[in-house]
Amino acid sequence: MDSLRFYVQTFGCQMNDHDSGVLARLLEEAGHLEVARPDEADLIVVNTCAIREKAEQKLFSQLGRYRLLKDRRPDLTIAVGGCVAQDAGRRLFRRAPYVDLVFGTHALQDVPDLVARVRRTGRRIAATPEEQDPERLEAFYAHHRARAVTAYVTVMQGCDNYCAYCIVPYVRGRELSRPADEVVAEVERLVAQGVAEVSLLGQNVNSYGLKPRGETDFPALVRRLARIPGLLRIRFTTSHPKDLSDDLIRCFGEVPALMPHIHLPLQSGSDRVLEAMRRRYTVGRYLSLVERLRQARPEIAITSDMIVGFPGETEEDFRATLEVMERVRFDGLFSFKFSPRPGTLAARLPEPVPEPVKEERLARLQALQQAHTLERNQALVGVVRPVLVEGPSKAGGGQVSGRTPENKIVNFPGDPAWVGREVDVRITAAAVNSLRGEVPAAPSVGPDHRPGGVACTFR
Repeated sequence: MDSLRFYVQTFGCQMNDHDSGVLARLLEEAGHLEVARPDEADLIVVNTCAIREKAEQKLFSQLGRYRLLKDRRPDLTIAVGGCVAQDAGRRLFRRAPYVDLVFGTHALQDVPDLVARVRRTGRRIAATPEEQDPERLEAFYAHHRARAVTAYVTVMQGCDNYCAYCIVPYVRGRELSRPADEVVAEVERLVAQGVAEVSLLGQNVNSYGLKPRGETDFPALVRRLARIPGLLRIRFTTSHPKDLSDDLIRCFGEVPALMPHIHLPLQSGSDRVLEAMRRRYTVGRYLSLVERLRQARPEIAITSDMIVGFPGETEEDFRATLEVMERVRFDGLFSFKFSPRPGTLAARLPEPVPEPVKEERLARLQALQQAHTLERNQALVGVVRPVLVEGPSKAGGGQVSGRTPENKIVNFPGDPAWVGREVDVRITAAAVNSLRGEVPAAPSVGPDHRPGGVACTFR
């Protein structure tokens, strides 16, 4: 097959972003060239998310725009992958007959060959295997290459929890952990390419190592990675509260490379709703975890997920959620209106909450969280924090941008040569979404961890 120009668009979570990056690398290794705009491409790949109904709506809206490109250029190949593709399979062709290839979450490594078959035969293909072969999983992630200071590293796929509202176990499959040796080898490769920070990904990283049995557990993996020379920072997402262990909490106090931030989804502040969601913990258990995390690492930032309008949620249930938010005061929150996903238990539950009620509750919740986020950010004004510089700031004006250990974005005047280094920055102003800062007159700039970099001392 001749070389193609390809464009990848991603909807969804960090795992989708990571998968898209590896997929792009596979296509490059097959001789194809990535381009920045879809109208320049011979192949458009859309990597999808099915966790919310709105994500599917965005997909089909975008596909409609790509259809206009295909009408002008019939040789354009359109491929849809990820969670929506895994769930819909060939049904997606009925709704979008101009799509040429549908590939599921367990067929990502086959995409270059599938594209070649489609273009050679002119026939549409749907490839949605139900299970992931562990050896093929590792072969897929072996193609991960660094393109920045930070990198995602998938440590496991799938989920065994089957929360009532969630479609992930049906489209990502059952839990499957990568061997620790393979994860360590990947991180070592990334560090050698200049990566200073890795974020470990999994639907529930706390379950890492349970399947297949005999593998190390997640806290032990974190400790092992922290010993890799040149790796400054370790993050992870997502943690399920029911599986957050004492040992992992201790890691926050004992492993300096583990950054003081945890994303710990709560979903509701009502025990009654949590039980209906099949979350398998109580509000009391969750608050106990928060207390212990803050004891282990007082400066830790805690972010969460919340769903409003779950079937049967009363005003009293919703007020209980607001009360938990007042107690915890999250640093940030991803919040959503409940949307039923076909095939999940919650889609069959009675007592749906009217849409206007869901919208009103979501607005109240988000207003409260905005106040809490601003409060938490303002508490950092005047404080000096080490910031890992990731690149130029979107704000421009000679500024660079990076993140504090608590995962807060800071924009400040700086030298582009600082990319990949930790710089001590004094926080001067706080907004909801980011911080502003300044470097001292004689800034402390850490060593350059990129290949060939040299240490930069006080100046």
